[in-house]
Amino acid sequence: MFTPEARRSASAAAAEDVVTGDMVAQHAYCERRLHLAYVEGRWADNAHTEHGAWVHRNADAGEDALPTADDPDAPRVARSVELTCDERGLRAKLDLLERGDGASVPVEIKKGSVPSSGRPYPPERRQVGLQAMLLRANGHACDEGVIYYAGSRRRVTVPVDDALVAEIEAAVVDVRRVLALPMAPPPLEDSPKCVQCSLVGICLPDETNLLRERSPVTEKATDAGDDRTPELREVRRLVPPRDDALPLYVQEQGAQVGKRGEKLVVSKKGDTLAEARLLDVSQLVLCGSVTVTPAALALLCDAGVPIVHLTSGNWFHGVTAGLGLRNAFDRAAQFARCADEAFCLRTARAVVLAKARNQRTMLRRNGPSGARVLDDLRAAFDGVERASSIEELLGAEGHAAALYFGAFGGMLQPRSDATTGAFDFTVRNRRPPRDPVNAMLSFGYALLAKELTVALLAVGLDPYWGFYHRPRHGRASLALDLMEEFRPLLVDSAVLSAVNTGVVDARCFEHGANGCALNARGRKAFLGAYEARMDQLVTHPVFDYRVSWRRVLNVQAQLLARLFRGEITDYPAITTR
Repeated sequence: MFTPEARRSASAAAAEDVVTGDMVAQHAYCERRLHLAYVEGRWADNAHTEHGAWVHRNADAGEDALPTADDPDAPRVARSVELTCDERGLRAKLDLLERGDGASVPVEIKKGSVPSSGRPYPPERRQVGLQAMLLRANGHACDEGVIYYAGSRRRVTVPVDDALVAEIEAAVVDVRRVLALPMAPPPLEDSPKCVQCSLVGICLPDETNLLRERSPVTEKATDAGDDRTPELREVRRLVPPRDDALPLYVQEQGAQVGKRGEKLVVSKKGDTLAEARLLDVSQLVLCGSVTVTPAALALLCDAGVPIVHLTSGNWFHGVTAGLGLRNAFDRAAQFARCADEAFCLRTARAVVLAKARNQRTMLRRNGPSGARVLDDLRAAFDGVERASSIEELLGAEGHAAALYFGAFGGMLQPRSDATTGAFDFTVRNRRPPRDPVNAMLSFGYALLAKELTVALLAVGLDPYWGFYHRPRHGRASLALDLMEEFRPLLVDSAVLSAVNTGVVDARCFEHGANGCALNARGRKAFLGAYEARMDQLVTHPVFDYRVSWRRVLNVQAQLLARLFRGEITDYPAITTR
C-alpha cells in the first residue's frame, strides 16, 4: 500500500533527482503511471496494492542496515535494506538480502504467480537488476537476483549480465526524461495493464483516448452531412462504480473529532457520539462549532482526507487539507487557458447549455405535462449558443434560470396536506433564503460547491480561478463553473425528492427576521436525500458505463484538468435525457 511515509519518501526522491528501483519498474510498466506517481504525486490503492502489502508484511516488519561485504558476523538474511549510489543518483530498497558463499543476492517479493513463459516481466527484471547493480557499487559480489512469486511459491533467478545492465542504464536515462516532462505522457491504448493499475481512476486511459478522438474536425464533417460516422472506441469501466469511502458529517455543536488508532472518534463532554474507520471516510465535514484535535488533523492530512468547514448557517467556509499535488504545471496551464477569452467563452457556453438542457429535462420529467415553459427553454438554448461574450452568456443563463425557477413550484408535490403550504415556491431567493425550498436549495448548492472544491484540489487545480465566473476574493470560481451543469441534476433533484417523499416537513425549518434555515433535524433529513442522490448509479452519458454521481463529479474534474493541459480539445459537459 502507498502509506504516507512511502509517499513522502517518493516525493523526496523525485525532488532530489534520484532514480529509484520502483521508478525503473514503473517506467517499464507505463510511463504515464511513472509521471502521475512521481511528478504529480498521485498515489492510490486498490485490491492489488493491498494484497501486495500483505504479502510484504514480514519483509517490511523491520529495516536492516546494509552489512559490509566481508563481515563474517553479519546475518545471512537482512530485510528492507536501503541501497544508494550518490555518484549516480540511484536508490533502491531490497525486500530481502541473502548472503553466502562470498556473494550477495537481492530478493524481490511479488504477490503474483510465475509468468506462463517462466521469464519475469521487464519491470521485475529491471527492478531486481538495479538492486544487484547497487550491491556491486557498495562492494558486494552479485551476479544474479531472485524474484519470489508468492502466488505460486516459486523463486526465479534473474542473471544480471551485461545486456541487462545496459538495458537498465538506458532505462535510468529515460526515467529522468519522463520525470522532467511538464505533462504526463499519453495513456496506453486498450492495454490489459490498465485493468490492475491502482491509478486507473486518475489516469482515465480509455476516457481520455475517446475524447482525443472526438475532434472538432470529425464533428464538423458529420454535421456537414458525411454519413460515415466514425467508429469510436469502447470505454471500459476500470474502476468501481462508487467509492467505499463517504463523507462524514459532524453536526453536533460543541463536538470534538479525535483519533484512536486508525479511527476517527466524535465525542462531546467525554461521551462518544460516533466512530468511523479512516479508510471509510472521504471527507470530514464540520457543520458549525465543531473542533478537531491536532492528532486527528495530522492523521487526516497524512491520509489525504480533506476537512470541509460549513458555517452554522450552512455556508461553505473553506477546506483544510495536506500539501496536495506537487505539479505546478497544471495550475500554470489553468491560468494560461483562463486568460484566453475564446477558450473561456467556448467552454462556458458548453457548461451553460448543459445546465439549461438539464433544467428542461427536470421540468419535462417532473412538471405538468405539455407545459409551455419547455418550448420557451428550448428557444433559450439559441441565446446561449449565440452568445458572443461572457456578459451575453450570463444574460442568456439568467433568462433560462428565470424560466426554470418560474415553473419550479409545479414540480413540488408534498405528500402531507399539513405541510403543503410550507413548500410554496414562487421565486428563487438567497442571502438569506426566505422560505424552506430556497433554504434547501442554498444548502444543497453549498454542499455541491464544497464537493467540487475538494475534487478540483484533488486533481491539482486552483478552485478559485475560473473560466466563467470571474475570479473574486473568497469565491471558488472554478468550482462554481463546474457545478453549473450539476445544479439541477443533483441539488434540485434532491430537494424535489426530500419534499415529495416527505423526508422533510414544516418542523425541519426555523423562520426568523433573517430568513429561513434548516434546523438540526432538517439538515440531517436533507443530507440523507442529498447523499442518496450522490450515491445513485447513473449511466455516464459520454462513456456509457454505470457509476455514481459522486464518481461523475470526480471524472469531470479530471477531464477539466486534461482540457487545461491540452490533452483533450473540448469539455464534455454532462446532460441527461
